[in-house]
Amino acid sequence: MSGRRLQPLMSRRRFFLRERGVMGWLQRVLTVTFLLGCAPQAHACSLSLVLAMDGSASVDAQEHALQINGLADALRDPEVVQAIIAVGGIWVTSFEWSGRYKQLEQLGWKHLWDNASANEAAEILRRAPRGYTEFPTAIGYALGHAAVRMQQAPRRCARKVIDVAGDGINNDGFGPESAYKAFNFEGVTVNGLVISGADTPAARYYSAKVIRGPGAFVEVAATYDDYAVAMKRKLLREIFGNGYAALDEDTASPEMLFAGSRIVQDHVPPSRALQASRLRLSLPSSSNER
Repeated sequence: MSGRRLQPLMSRRRFFLRERGVMGWLQRVLTVTFLLGCAPQAHACSLSLVLAMDGSASVDAQEHALQINGLADALRDPEVVQAIIAVGGIWVTSFEWSGRYKQLEQLGWKHLWDNASANEAAEILRRAPRGYTEFPTAIGYALGHAAVRMQQAPRRCARKVIDVAGDGINNDGFGPESAYKAFNFEGVTVNGLVISGADTPAARYYSAKVIRGPGAFVEVAATYDDYAVAMKRKLLREIFGNGYAALDEDTASPEMLFAGSRIVQDHVPPSRALQASRLRLSLPSSSNER
């Protein structure tokens, strides 16, 4: 067969092979796309966190400033930011509460995923004005408002946590038990931060009535001056959730390892707890667990 007659055949063969290669590539892409579409959808984030800060009449102006600045400092703390980055980001919102219908947003739902976003959230909190100064302590209403805010979270997260901070017991309207019956708390863990010391009526009330759900705990700040440190401890525990066992003991700080070790007691299966048992921890606990 002459070269002139072979040339069209070779051209057609090259075209066929090229087309088959393209089609094969396209088929692989479509197959992967189909499989991804059929796979279970992952959660958009690891944690949605609702922060509820006490603004009742028992909190004076200086104490309110220590709370709002302490929360801002805790959110932008390098170790807290490191934890946020480690879990792939979290969604956070914050509000002030006092009387029955006295709830004021401080920070709308915001996605924190790096140092810049954490700093931005902290600055928004610092600028948030106080809403009320003369109303009593309606914890049940605060919990109900927090439950509604949780339902409004922009993303479906793997864990849902409400964080109620206060210095006293409920003295206005329905209490926590009624709130838990009236509002949707399915899949929600409620933790507490008490500013009153460990063995006080407020701390005992939060332990018995307020906290709720798997691994719920009460963090204690002896005074408002201790608020930022207590908030940092609590945020580390809440952010890590079940991810604490993977902490690197060579690079994580003692406080981060301590937070992880305490969560091991609540959540980790024995196989994962074995890994965490290698951590050598010496920090004392200042929180009460259910």
